[in-house]
Amino acid sequence: MTQALQHLKFMAFDIDGVMTDGTLTYLPDGTETKTFYTLDGAGIRMLQQSGIVVGWITGRSSSAVAHRAKNLGITHLAQGVSDKHNVLGTWLQEAGLDFSQAGFMGDDLIDLAVMKACAFSAAPANAVATVKQAASLVTTEGGGRGAVRTVCEHILQAQGKLDAFLNSGIH
Repeated sequence: MTQALQHLKFMAFDIDGVMTDGTLTYLPDGTETKTFYTLDGAGIRMLQQSGIVVGWITGRSSSAVAHRAKNLGITHLAQGVSDKHNVLGTWLQEAGLDFSQAGFMGDDLIDLAVMKACAFSAAPANAVATVKQAASLVTTEGGGRGAVRTVCEHILQAQGKLDAFLNSGIH
């Protein structure tokens, strides 16, 4: 796993159950809201500042996801997707990369194909059992509760880049 992480140049994440705790909240007008954990966002920024491209691929569509992606400077965003493997493959090809340089973090069965194709895969503690068994790394934190941050730090540690953040005070 360490060797795969050392060569990682693109990390993609599912949203519901990974970037969020998976809860769907609907307001009386039908608007869907989501809650994102700030430390996860800081981890995403750390990856970006280290030269790792970040993408989000989700099976649902939500304006809240688009707003959070814009806030974090995520330019690779695909919503309403059933074939996450195909989307990531297209992005990698456009970037001149392949699955041996990519990772994916997911929590449900729809994520298995893309997770298995990547050199590195991760799952939060709340992922379904089959996904956790397929993952290179399973966090102790649940989705929307620091799991993404843990994965980001794990990647940066393997690449020898984490100490620069820890010593700089920049997060």
